[in-house]
Amino acid sequence: MSKLLCAIITVIISVCLLALISCTNADGHGSLELDEDNWSDILTGEWMVLFYAPWCPACKSLEPEWREFGKLSEQHLDISVASTDITLSPGLTGRFIVTTLPTIFHVKDGIFRYYKMGRDKESMISFVKERKWEKLESISSWKAPNSIQMSILAQFFKMSQKVRILHSALVAEYGLPTWGSYLIFAIATIFVGAVLGLILVCIIDFIYPPNHPKDHSKDKDKECSDSGQESDDELVKDEIIDDRDCDEPTKTDQTLKNRRKNRRTD
Repeated sequence: MSKLLCAIITVIISVCLLALISCTNADGHGSLELDEDNWSDILTGEWMVLFYAPWCPACKSLEPEWREFGKLSEQHLDISVASTDITLSPGLTGRFIVTTLPTIFHVKDGIFRYYKMGRDKESMISFVKERKWEKLESISSWKAPNSIQMSILAQFFKMSQKVRILHSALVAEYGLPTWGSYLIFAIATIFVGAVLGLILVCIIDFIYPPNHPKDHSKDKDKECSDSGQESDDELVKDEIIDDRDCDEPTKTDQTLKNRRKNRRTD
């Protein structure tokens, strides 16, 4: 009986702890771990978001300050704090164009700004309390993480992560040499590129159909027939003119003969 009671108490305590953790992550305060599924939560309200990696020394030195800042923001500041491990969420790395670590963003109602001040909790608190973020230039709309082009870029980053995992599996689990794995990916890349290129050409031909060249041979035959007809007509006209020229002297000679006869008769 006592064992059953202990098991029931253990289950109750575990459920309470899980509920407490979920409430802490969902109430908009404290530190929220962002991933591909919940990153859109930062598009509403005011947030400070940290991008880090476990192997980054600067990130490790920032960790205690960030934790303290998260606790103070929950108690005294009307701002939420979140963080992202780039090794677990490569898509967010491409979506936010994270090129250095650690990188901190300030987000206010979907408007993103880079935080480039001190990395101690006092500087971050002052940045929020004194609204220093208003003096910073916001990220342009075409580079905003919630834009269409950044969403497409995020998919490419996620694909690259899957390719890396597949490469590791081929080398470690199947014993394939590294050059063999690279060769497979190279052939696959060429094949996919050829298929995509063919599809693109078909789409372009469908939207802008090519203009077929005219058949000039028929035009040339027509011109030749017309020119031949014209030349025949000209020849006929010339012959008529020549006949007329030949007839006129004949008529003149006949007239002269008649006049001579009349004179002799007289």
